[in-house]
Amino acid sequence: MQASPICIPTVSMGDWVNLQLTQETDTSLPDYLHNSMDGSTLEDSDKKPAKPKNKFQHRKVTSVPQEKLAQALTMVEKFIQEKEILKANKELIRIVALTRIVHGDGHWRLAQSFANLAHGYLTLRGFPAQAKAHAESAKDILLSTVQATKSEEEKKEILGTLVTIYYTIGMAHLMQDNGRESYLSLQKVEQIMREMQGLHRNEIPELKTSENDIRIALGRACLLQNKLTLAIEYFEKAINYIISENGDTVTELINLYQDIAKAEQLRKMPEKAIEHLLQAHSIAVALYKKESIEAAQTGILLARAHAASEIFQNIQAAEMYFVESVYAYRMTRGPDDSHTLNTIVEFSKWLIQVGKKQEAYDLLNDSFKCEEDIDLDFSEKKAEIRHLMGSICLAEGKLQKAYKLLKKCLEIQNVVYGSQHKKTKETWELLNMLQRSRGRGGES
Repeated sequence: MQASPICIPTVSMGDWVNLQLTQETDTSLPDYLHNSMDGSTLEDSDKKPAKPKNKFQHRKVTSVPQEKLAQALTMVEKFIQEKEILKANKELIRIVALTRIVHGDGHWRLAQSFANLAHGYLTLRGFPAQAKAHAESAKDILLSTVQATKSEEEKKEILGTLVTIYYTIGMAHLMQDNGRESYLSLQKVEQIMREMQGLHRNEIPELKTSENDIRIALGRACLLQNKLTLAIEYFEKAINYIISENGDTVTELINLYQDIAKAEQLRKMPEKAIEHLLQAHSIAVALYKKESIEAAQTGILLARAHAASEIFQNIQAAEMYFVESVYAYRMTRGPDDSHTLNTIVEFSKWLIQVGKKQEAYDLLNDSFKCEEDIDLDFSEKKAEIRHLMGSICLAEGKLQKAYKLLKKCLEIQNVVYGSQHKKTKETWELLNMLQRSRGRGGES
């Protein structure tokens, strides 16, 4: 009986080929695939077992790699559960090598092992380039050298492998801010999922990624391409699914509400954006607490959204959320942490913008109070803080105080940037101007 065909998407979007699962053709892998991207090798895959002299020796030779492959498959799951990332990655590489020995170069199992390795680089290591390279290798093997099969279970696994391949490629492009390529690959995942539903009467086998993961990824790919209405549709579907399955107070919703808020901001819908950011912030506070990093992160986004509006109530809300974020960062990260200082500087600049110079000066001055010796602190952010404080004093006519702060700023800039940097030169010119003003009878 002839095997039924499986529809598999080709590289071109919208093109499909009826791939008849026929006889295996032997195809060797490119040389670069014998080495993993992190330096681990696949050279074991080139070591083919010696030709057996009798049936007993044949069973012995073939059983050893099979046993090692089964062991490696078990170990990789164990290491993933135990969050032993590097060990899990090494096992995934071993699985590729052993699969080549056991099944050969043209078997769909080899494509599956490359797909799983690619997915591991993506989800375990966060390496998009390596993930994409191995996923492309898996795709090449699967679409050109598929072994004959009549098993329905194997057909399910082949389609599941295609889902892993295109999802990994799509997510790798997404991590590299390549929205168009990401969207095209993720659309193929949607098509394959529909094919699986039709083939198996809506019974989709267990996959490494869920339909909701695909929705979220497609939404983010659309956001990168400025397809804002479509992005919002994907995000809303994902949010509704999560709420129906897990309730309205789960961690995953925080990022999704932030994503949909970003889309609304780009659509020039600030009030809708604020509404979504409020949802994200309330979940962060509920799951963690008000004085947490998560609440600080969602709070600063709310502060920025309110600060972008000129409505009086929003100005008040912006100040409130800025204050809360600064306090949360100080409590969790410490007063000298870069997140804390960045938030203080951003808040201070906004206060200056709305005419609250003294409040800005006091906030900036407070950032030094916890230091034992401020003269030993040399960083870009501390230089910026002193420059801001000096500029406030200069605007209020306090020339001596401004000169002292800007002089300290220049000392730090000379160390951090060097004397020829644009910022250093600008501060030096400003100090020269102040020196001349003091010489002409200014404030002393």
